[in-house]
Amino acid sequence: MAQVSMTVRMDSGIKAAFDKLCAQFGMSANAAMNIFANAVVMQRRIPFEIKAAPEQKSMSALEAFHALRTEAQENGLQEMTLDEINEEIRLAREERRSKIQK
Repeated sequence: MAQVSMTVRMDSGIKAAFDKLCAQFGMSANAAMNIFANAVVMQRRIPFEIKAAPEQKSMSALEAFHALRTEAQENGLQEMTLDEINEEIRLAREERRSKIQK
């Protein structure tokens, strides 16, 4: 399909904040707008809520690892096999799909 350009006018402060959040999401503002437009067309509605967690001091990778390990131990998940982890992921994806289809 042919590509076209689209110009969107918005407040410069909103644009700067949008660019910053998109970068935090790991995408460009252009990619975010394309995702949004495709989802609106496919679902014929505004299909989702996008939000970012409040800005907070980020923890180091080591701190994050220790926090995740502690949480896993508290929830009895530290001994999960790869198959069990993959099953958890599959179930979470299934649940998310069923919520989207409602």
